[in-house]
Amino acid sequence: MSDNPWTDRIVGERMTVDQEFAARIEESRFSNQQWSLIMTATEFEIEHPDEPDRARIVADTDKLDGVIPELESVQAGMGAMAGGPGGPGGSDSSDGGIVDSIMGALGVGGDSGPSEDEQRKAAEQLTQEYAEKLQSHLESKGRWESVRKSVADGS
Repeated sequence: MSDNPWTDRIVGERMTVDQEFAARIEESRFSNQQWSLIMTATEFEIEHPDEPDRARIVADTDKLDGVIPELESVQAGMGAMAGGPGGPGGSDSSDGGIVDSIMGALGVGGDSGPSEDEQRKAAEQLTQEYAEKLQSHLESKGRWESVRKSVADGS
């Protein structure tokens, strides 16, 4: 269980939002594996839970610094698995194949990949989008008020 009991109460809603958010992850610079790592380092909080008009879910990304360096490792491992150099079906020399071309167009791989600062900013933005989607989902299901009140009451 997490340190936030309210998040434990909305596991089903989180799973639904995860599925709905999958398309957004595909559009992003992050792979599913990288996103999983980012989410492991992200906690969600409710700001101003005692003020119904101001309350909102926010992503606490303070622990991202510990995983940002690993994002490149995850991507490099995926490239090898996708038939890149040294991977299944790959050769030992880079031939500039389609995988390299796609990864280059996306700005990943090679020495010209995004900086850790750029990765962090992109991760922060995406996790906040997720938080907004989660709150919207809870509101549409009629669960937001009870979740907000439970945080305001400290339960």
